[in-house]
Amino acid sequence: MPLLSLIIFLPLAGALIILMMDKEKTKAIQKVGLIFSGLALLASLVLLIDFDPSNSAMQFVEEFSWIPALNVKYLLGADGLSMPLMILTTLLSFISLIASLGIDKRVKEYWFWFLILEVGMLGVFVALDFFLFYVFWEITLVPMYFLIGIWGGPQKEYAATKFFLYTLFGSVFMLLSIIALYFASEPHTLNMLELMAQRDAFFAKGMTFQMLVFLGFYVAFAIKIPMFPFHTWLPLAHVEAPTAVSVILAGVLLKMGGYGILRVNLPMFPQATEAFLPFLIVLAFINIFYGSLCAMAQKDMKRMVAYSSINHMGYAMLGIASMNAIGFNGAVFQMINHGIITGSLFLLVGVIYDRTHTRDIDAFGGLGAKVPLYAGVMTLACMASLGLPGLAGFVSEFLCFLGAFGPWKLWTMLSVSGILITAAFFLRMIQKVFLGPLNEKWSGLTDMNARELVTTIPLAALTVALGVYPKWGLDLMNQTMTSLAQLVTKQ
Repeated sequence: MPLLSLIIFLPLAGALIILMMDKEKTKAIQKVGLIFSGLALLASLVLLIDFDPSNSAMQFVEEFSWIPALNVKYLLGADGLSMPLMILTTLLSFISLIASLGIDKRVKEYWFWFLILEVGMLGVFVALDFFLFYVFWEITLVPMYFLIGIWGGPQKEYAATKFFLYTLFGSVFMLLSIIALYFASEPHTLNMLELMAQRDAFFAKGMTFQMLVFLGFYVAFAIKIPMFPFHTWLPLAHVEAPTAVSVILAGVLLKMGGYGILRVNLPMFPQATEAFLPFLIVLAFINIFYGSLCAMAQKDMKRMVAYSSINHMGYAMLGIASMNAIGFNGAVFQMINHGIITGSLFLLVGVIYDRTHTRDIDAFGGLGAKVPLYAGVMTLACMASLGLPGLAGFVSEFLCFLGAFGPWKLWTMLSVSGILITAAFFLRMIQKVFLGPLNEKWSGLTDMNARELVTTIPLAALTVALGVYPKWGLDLMNQTMTSLAQLVTKQ
């Protein structure tokens, strides 16, 4: 059974069915969306059961000729890098759709675009032909533009346009690099695996060629992560986006950038990677330090969590810059944990905003006694995000630091400052929102309802489970990351 195609196109089937439904039947539309997204999640769990983590080669490969004149193939495959990201995507998509049950404006269009977005994200993580990869990459752009631009906040049009232009700008450079690789390969191909095998031929064309192609891909991926100085689209997009869209934006879309660097830049251009490493490590430090300082300065809870994403993706880049298996494992694990933890945080910020219509940290006070369940789940997510031992965030950050310390001792020691600042702004938020005397303005506040618990408790459970027993996640990716480290260091 072509499981990968099934996982990718189940949400598409749901989207097409919704497109043919009467827009007034909102309950039926929501039910169809949840069923097809849920089936994609179940199929990805079946794939996980059949996946062999001890094998670093591509598994579940599907291949057939698509555009013979250009030697373009419909080629899919999954390994220890793409597998955990697929699970994360199907899980967060399903949870986000449950969180979207409160959307009452243009329901049919919302659910259609959300399912199309899921198709694009899943396709990016398993496409092994650059033509197909680029198609899926661009598919994610349009739904996100409409989801922010129609259902967002007061500045939604500006935020959506800025997101679209930044991402499209990066996509142009990626397209140029893909075309360059196509004509540089012999025979001409867009098969990623064949191009990796031809990497010595790319080096023979000169360092300038390899570095220019490397930069083309890097700009596209860095905008998505987002890396400094391409980060400015992110906070506004997060603040203006609906809660469920913010979850996907932070939980999955940002990971497409890190995935691209690990899948494309490192194995295909090892010499260019080595030349750019001093810049990559400096940019990782800037992301960590600058992102945490920006988050510290925020009074809007959602904006604070958005800037913390820049900080946390800096840890992943620190692990990537280590160029060893420990750092690579840490980077991928950090991407997974960041998706789970930050997804929780955005959902929880949405919970309080739905009740109070404000995200101003200074507007609250003493809510811990009034909404104890909410306070407990939010505190757990904050502690995981600041890297408390026993929770998922600590393990991945520790591995990133451990991997990077050998080759980059000074930058690693400086990057630890990010943890201290992160702890400061999360503890400040907990203190101002939940502790002290109750602000009487919120005396009628109610605790989390069943739908909100269904979306947040599974993520909280995963946060604890992966923190106490990280072997579950690390075993899935370790063999692939070890093989990748050997590949990129063997010039």
